[in-house]
Amino acid sequence: MARQSIFRGVVMAGMGIAVLAVSGTAAAASPSRYPERPVRLLLPFPPGGGSDAVARLITPKLHDALGQPWVVDNRGGAAGNIAAELVATAEPDGYTVLLGFSTTLTVNPSLYKLPFSVTKDLRPVLNITAGQYMLLLHPSVKANTIKELIEFAKANPGKLNYASAGIGSPLYLSAELFKRRAGVNIVHVPYKGGGPAAAAVFSGEAQVGFLSLPSSFPHVKAGRLKALGVTGPKRANVAPDVPTIAESGFPGFEVTSWYGLLVPAKTPDRIARIIHDETLKVMQMPDVRERLERLGLWVDIRGPKEFAERIRNETAMWAEVLKAAGIKPK
Repeated sequence: MARQSIFRGVVMAGMGIAVLAVSGTAAAASPSRYPERPVRLLLPFPPGGGSDAVARLITPKLHDALGQPWVVDNRGGAAGNIAAELVATAEPDGYTVLLGFSTTLTVNPSLYKLPFSVTKDLRPVLNITAGQYMLLLHPSVKANTIKELIEFAKANPGKLNYASAGIGSPLYLSAELFKRRAGVNIVHVPYKGGGPAAAAVFSGEAQVGFLSLPSSFPHVKAGRLKALGVTGPKRANVAPDVPTIAESGFPGFEVTSWYGLLVPAKTPDRIARIIHDETLKVMQMPDVRERLERLGLWVDIRGPKEFAERIRNETAMWAEVLKAAGIKPK
């Protein structure tokens, strides 16, 4: 009898330990317990660029909101593929997040034979911000509008050059899409980065360029460049007199550089929702909006479904543009 009592006691104790273990696991997986350690935010480019500025703006706010640090981890290289692959193959627990950039997610699948799938291995959480480019012309070219530029280019095929930061860069894609839509022959001249490409247009070495607003608009105001249009869906606040390319005879023309948060595909819904909700709150803060505007960006919120649709649509668009330009995956 005593043995049976002791046995029952051992069994009950074992059951109690099992219950505690299960409840402890449930608590660890509970949304209220995420995050319990630092979250790593991977960036597809080296420090000092636009993605770095965006990351260092939002991560302190996410730390305050969630009670754990968000550590910025710059993993530049391979046009952003290194960072994207690290997140695509990471443990789906919410502690490895990608600050995805537009070309990394939508252009690279057509440029490279990737060891992962953007659409299958990454889960879009929230598109947070976007920026646009400006179509610029050196003053030596006798054209002051997009219509006049097209007329000049058609009358002088192959005589105009455009500068870019290389195949697959937003500067290149903007120009190739414009060439395709306008039916003009403007020769591509690649440079080692956006800075050298901009310098080529400033000097007249290349006559045409699609450059970032913050870096180029001071030259427009100084009369060293002519601004013909912007590539986004709306006119820029800093240049309200410059029309969009869409309203200049090319409806639907839109090239924006955007950033968004993504996690491994199998990340639980509850974790993705926490990241989504807290980041959304951060993006609605007035000081965040103001600082983004100073970077030439604007808050561009798109939830998981809209974000995924944007990636699919732009991937298809750039695949078509690159195919027309004769670019094959390598």
